[in-house]
Amino acid sequence: MKKYLAECIGTCTLVVLGCGTAMLVGCDAAAGGGYILTALAFGLSIVAMAYSIGNISGCHINPAVSLGVLLSGGMSMKDFWSYVIAQCIGAFIGSGILALIFSLGGVTDMTGGFGTNGLAGVGGSAFAGLLVEIVLTFIFVICILGVTSSKAGHGSFGGLVIGLTLTGVHILGIGLTGTSVNPARSFGPALVAAISGNAAPLASLWVFIVGPLVGAALAAVVYKALEQ
Repeated sequence: MKKYLAECIGTCTLVVLGCGTAMLVGCDAAAGGGYILTALAFGLSIVAMAYSIGNISGCHINPAVSLGVLLSGGMSMKDFWSYVIAQCIGAFIGSGILALIFSLGGVTDMTGGFGTNGLAGVGGSAFAGLLVEIVLTFIFVICILGVTSSKAGHGSFGGLVIGLTLTGVHILGIGLTGTSVNPARSFGPALVAAISGNAAPLASLWVFIVGPLVGAALAAVVYKALEQ
C-alpha cells in the first residue's frame, strides 16, 4: 500500500508543479519563455520525486512508464493496475488543488483549462497529435528503461537523467500538444476542467491516453530487443 500512496503523492506533485506553472505563465509561442519554465517545472518535479519516493515505488508517476516496466517484466499485473489507479487519483487531487489555488486566489489560468493538453498546435489533427505523443513517449520511456537497467550503472544520477529527458521532450511537445507523455497527467486536469464547466479537453483526451501507451509499449519492445 505504501508504494501506491507514493505514486499518488508523486503524480499529484507532478501535476501541481508542472500544470500549475503552465497555468501561471501560459504556453504562447510568442512568449517562448513559458515553454522553458513549464518544461523545467515538469522535469524538476521528476527529479524531486525520483530522489524522494524512488526507493519506495520506483517513481513511475505515469501509467505509460508503468506499462513500459510491465512489458519489460519489471512488475506484476496487479501492481500495474494499482499504480495506474493511484496515479490517476493523484493527478485528479493535484488538479483539484490547482483549482482551489487559482479560484480562491483570483489568479488567471493562462492556459484556459488547468494545463490540459490539446491539438491546437497540430491544427486540430488527432493523427498528428497521436504521432507526437507516441514519438515523445517512446523517447522518454526508452530512456527510463535504459537508465534503470541493472546493466546501466548510472547509480544516483538516474533521476537527474530522466528529469532532463522529460524537460527535453516538453520543450518540443508543448507547442504541439502541450506534451502529455503521461495519461494520468492528462486525465486529472481534463476531468477537473470538465467539472469546472469546460468540457472541451475531454473530446481529445483519448489521444493523450492512447498515444503515450502506444509509445511506451513500442519503447519496451525495442529496448528489450536491443538489450538482448
